[in-house]
Amino acid sequence: MFEQKVSAFIQEKRLFGKSDKVLVALSGGADSVALLRVLLRLGYHCEAAHCNFHLRGEESVRDEKFVVSLAEDLGVKLHKTDFDTAGYASDKGISVEMAARDLRYAWFARVSEAVDAKVVAVAHHRNDSVETFLMNLVRGTGIDGLLGIRAVNGKVVRPLLCVDREDILDYLKYLGQDYVTDSTNLQSEFTRNKLRLEVIPLLESVNPSVVESISRTASRLEEVAEVYHRAVAEAAERVLAGENMLDGAVLLREPAPRSVLHEVLYPLGVNASQLDDIFCCLRLGESGRMFETSGYVLVTDHGNLRWRVRQGDERMFVLRHEIILTEAPFDVPKDRAVAYLDADKAGDELLLRKWRSGDKFVPFGMKGFKSVRNYLRDCKKSLFDKERQMVVCAGKDIVWLVGERADNRFRVTPETRRILKMWVELG
Repeated sequence: MFEQKVSAFIQEKRLFGKSDKVLVALSGGADSVALLRVLLRLGYHCEAAHCNFHLRGEESVRDEKFVVSLAEDLGVKLHKTDFDTAGYASDKGISVEMAARDLRYAWFARVSEAVDAKVVAVAHHRNDSVETFLMNLVRGTGIDGLLGIRAVNGKVVRPLLCVDREDILDYLKYLGQDYVTDSTNLQSEFTRNKLRLEVIPLLESVNPSVVESISRTASRLEEVAEVYHRAVAEAAERVLAGENMLDGAVLLREPAPRSVLHEVLYPLGVNASQLDDIFCCLRLGESGRMFETSGYVLVTDHGNLRWRVRQGDERMFVLRHEIILTEAPFDVPKDRAVAYLDADKAGDELLLRKWRSGDKFVPFGMKGFKSVRNYLRDCKKSLFDKERQMVVCAGKDIVWLVGERADNRFRVTPETRRILKMWVELG
């Protein structure tokens, strides 16, 4: 029955074919040994790959010797490697568990490419999937976290997700096949082991078939997740109002606005707490609240949300100018991107910079001074627009609020004969 289950699952999920070479991740534990044995007995062409992470002293050496002996007995070509896992984890600032995962999957990918293997088969089974389901549920998750472990993830496949731990042990007993045991799996210090050794047995006391029940639920959610992602992706397109802007009013009309917001903001690195705060700001129509992620700055703006890359990623701007000589009164073109001033009044020492608190100028057409801050506020500029706003100065005087207005004191008059033309370009 075990072999029939696995064979049917491979075909149902289209994991690989009889003519495909399969690279089996072989640790020496019960799961990976059962995986290799069942695939060989089903007639698949397998090679094996073993990683020594050097984390458990003599146990690591024991595991490697066992795997080498098993591969020889089965006539399977074995690829093996050694990792300084603890050193890698320290260098990268990550946990040892995460380091081991990164190292082994990167190496599996390289080996599979070198030997022309169609897939890398790993031995996660139904209990592992249920543990992942429960871990995500405890920590808090979206719908994807309730799907457990997927049968296919790129080139990595999991043919044993249709069987549980007891099925695997019974199969090895039937074959008379030995395996090694990782002592850390018998300790309950880690979250996954706590679930495996304490929580799941407690749940089984309520429902002996709880592993199968949760697994079926996760499987049914796969189709639900497909419908969900398609609907949310379509809604995300509706709420985007141009580049790097989300329309809050449109978002709030969606049936599941918080889920849509998550779809839009997840790629920007927004965490769950920030997502809640942003949603609250949009619902209340707040402006000026700023949120930062590793790569972006987001700000609420009159019920909308805008974002940009962080300051360090912005490009530099440079000021360009030229002098136009004229004998007759000059007709100033209406173009906010270009300023035309009286060159004799402005002088030659021009400086392009960001505006500062306290800056003021006389907007074209007016007689009195106005602070740049109040001008931008009256124009209802967003916080990002205010951040980007630049001015051109001649000495201490602002002669042009770039892209907005020239200073009236330096305007072109009928008597002006030397015209200063200015514009800003990316450097």
